[in-house]
Amino acid sequence: MRFPKALAAMFLGLGLATQAQAAEPNKLITILTSPEPQTQLMAMVLTMNAMAAGAEAEMLLCGPAGDIALQDAPESATAGQPPRDASPQGLMKMLMEQRGLDVQVCAIYLPGKGADASVLLDGVGTAAPDAMGAAIVAPGTTVMSF
Repeated sequence: MRFPKALAAMFLGLGLATQAQAAEPNKLITILTSPEPQTQLMAMVLTMNAMAAGAEAEMLLCGPAGDIALQDAPESATAGQPPRDASPQGLMKMLMEQRGLDVQVCAIYLPGKGADASVLLDGVGTAAPDAMGAAIVAPGTTVMSF
C-alpha cells in the first residue's frame, strides 16, 4: 500500500519539527523563595547541574531568598554549607560569572525592603512580571521552585 504524497509530507514535516525542537536547548527557570540556606544552596547546585547538562537557566529570587542578591547579604547567604563549604551567594555569583546565569529579584522585593537596585549585586536585575510570566509558560521550559 502506498502513502499519499500529502500524508508522507506530513510525516516528514513532523520529523523535521521534532529534530528542530531537539536542537533547541532546554530552558530552566529556578524560582527560589526559601529562607533556609541548605535549600537555597541545593537550588543553586541543581541549577548548576542542569546548566552543565545543557540547559539555559535563569533564576528568580523572591521573599527571603532575595537577600542572596544583596551586596550586604545576611550571613545565612554567605556562610559555607556542608559538605563542600559553599554558600548560596557564592555559588550563585560563580554561576553568573562563569556560566552566564541570569538572576533577577521579584518586582516587589526591592519596594518591600524600601530599597532600590543599588543594594543588589552587580548583574542582578529586577524581573518584569509580564516577561517572567511569559518565560514560565514558554514551550520547552521547566520550572523548579524552592
